[in-house]
Amino acid sequence: MKVKICGITTREVAETAYRAGADMLGFVFADSSRRIEPLEAWNIIAELPADVSAVGVFVNETIAQIHRIAEEAGLDYIQLHGDETPEFCKELALPVIKAFTIKEENDAKKLLEYECDFYLVDSPGSHYRGGSGKPFDWRLLQEQKLPREKMILAGGLNQDNVNEAIRLARPAAVDVSSGVETDGKKDQQKIISFIQKVKQSKQGRE
Repeated sequence: MKVKICGITTREVAETAYRAGADMLGFVFADSSRRIEPLEAWNIIAELPADVSAVGVFVNETIAQIHRIAEEAGLDYIQLHGDETPEFCKELALPVIKAFTIKEENDAKKLLEYECDFYLVDSPGSHYRGGSGKPFDWRLLQEQKLPREKMILAGGLNQDNVNEAIRLARPAAVDVSSGVETDGKKDQQKIISFIQKVKQSKQGRE
């Protein structure tokens, strides 16, 4: 089971995450309280181990701007949280993670229209796209024929509920941001505990 820690803004938090076993780190280049500039991201990404992927998060950005930031920051993946079309995704030069908001059962079927490296299923946002800190009903995914090997589960996950979420949704990876924060800042102990919970769980070891 892969783990992605999103909303990275400091080298210290990044190091804590990858030392604890994170497989992907997310850097937000869209409107967010966790937004980071490309050069700041590059300073962190340049120090990452080769087996840890850097993911850039974008919302309704132009292809040219995405490519520019991806090159400046040294990204491995592009994560799209807006209204991007399947055609838009195909034009990107890097592997794509497309996010889908899940409110009802039919929402998950939209991902079948896209050809992406990963599909991120998330809760509806509050101020921003995603990042609400509230889980959606994971049972909405249970009976559906979805590419689980490409699914990243996000939305309101934390160390207390992640094992149940994995059991119900059966994703390939989990993604957390606010669930490992205290007072809006990344909490290094929560990051460690979250990753340990995932990696030590029965589903995480399969």
